[in-house]
Amino acid sequence: MLRLLERIGRGTATAVAALGALLALGAAETGAQGKPPAPLHLEGSAAPMPWARYKGWNKATWDTYNTLAQRDLTKPAGKEIEIKGSIDGDAKKGKDLSFSRARGGGCLSCHVMGPETLELPGNVGPDLSEIGKQGRTDQWLYNYVYDPRVYNAESSMPPWGAHGLYTEAEIRDIVAFLKSLATPATYKNALDDPTKRPLPVEDRDGLDPFVNPAAERIDPGEKLFAAVGRAGKACATCHGDAKKTFAEWANTMPRWEPRLKRMLGVEEFVYRHARATTGESYLMQSAENTDLSVFLRFVVHGKATRVDTTSAEAKASLERARVLSTVKVGQLNFACVDCHTPEKGALKWIRGQYLGEPKGQITHFPNWRTSRNEVWDIRKRLQWCNVQVRANELPPDAPEYADLEFYLTVASQGMPWEAPNIRH
Repeated sequence: MLRLLERIGRGTATAVAALGALLALGAAETGAQGKPPAPLHLEGSAAPMPWARYKGWNKATWDTYNTLAQRDLTKPAGKEIEIKGSIDGDAKKGKDLSFSRARGGGCLSCHVMGPETLELPGNVGPDLSEIGKQGRTDQWLYNYVYDPRVYNAESSMPPWGAHGLYTEAEIRDIVAFLKSLATPATYKNALDDPTKRPLPVEDRDGLDPFVNPAAERIDPGEKLFAAVGRAGKACATCHGDAKKTFAEWANTMPRWEPRLKRMLGVEEFVYRHARATTGESYLMQSAENTDLSVFLRFVVHGKATRVDTTSAEAKASLERARVLSTVKVGQLNFACVDCHTPEKGALKWIRGQYLGEPKGQITHFPNWRTSRNEVWDIRKRLQWCNVQVRANELPPDAPEYADLEFYLTVASQGMPWEAPNIRH
């Protein structure tokens, strides 16, 4: 593209204008029928390589467990472990282990556990306050903590023992504690009862920069859109007023890109299109890429999500994402569906955090993450999910994330875009 620009002559205004019109059509309708595809830099990754995890994130790796890209690493469940006689562990130690957040969040992330339950327990799993008088054998309790897959291959509970989170002796202590639970839970604070806890309501003004620091990135993104790049061109050179030319673009992304043979989202498009036209290298997750993404999403604020779901490629992407959403990954052995389908964890509490279903999740990205004091796009959120369940994340331009982004966008089809926004 740069060679073409040089050939037609930098001083030829009409030629540049004609080229600009061509690029505007391509960028606004990537690969649309009857219109030329947008110029894209197709070589290499759109993310920094070699990939390195973000500063301040857990630096551990979990190379023996599944990732979204490698799904045959985790060892299957073994046979039920036979327990002879009764388990006589230390119930006090078992309680401390169950209540501690140091090992994958602890049991209180998903369970209420009697009258001594700490503040803000979750309810993804059943209330265990009276498990000690429900007739479960010691062998059943031990195996369910050690590896629940022995009894339920699709269990949402981590294989605490099989995946090395607790030792066999510690599990015996936990079983002793479970056997001691025979009294309904009582709560010191009404908020501690997950069945009565008020649902979170997000009513902050996402476009107020005094409330939402992500809104402060709209202006820098707009300035980048107008900034002349290394090739002597700016985004605005070809596209003019983004609020007009991109008024119905970001709400139709991601979409299938045949040259890359995968779904292409806003952030990867920003890198590949800018590299091919302005000469700038706004790699995914860079400040410049995020600022442009914030601006382009802001341009469609309030517009309905309307991605293509009719093409064969779109349908194939949805099917891949459906499979991906069921893949158990990481040391905690979680799949997307374990936390984000109502049949399992969605619309319930994991400690003090409410787990949402897929619908409506993506329309507020990019957003300000109050827990990290950063602006995140959806790919960074997917990476964070992986690391939080102790699974090795993928680079942000991974095709698996592209399919999952499309899956989440389809779940929000017809809903208005509310980005940039703010979330915990």
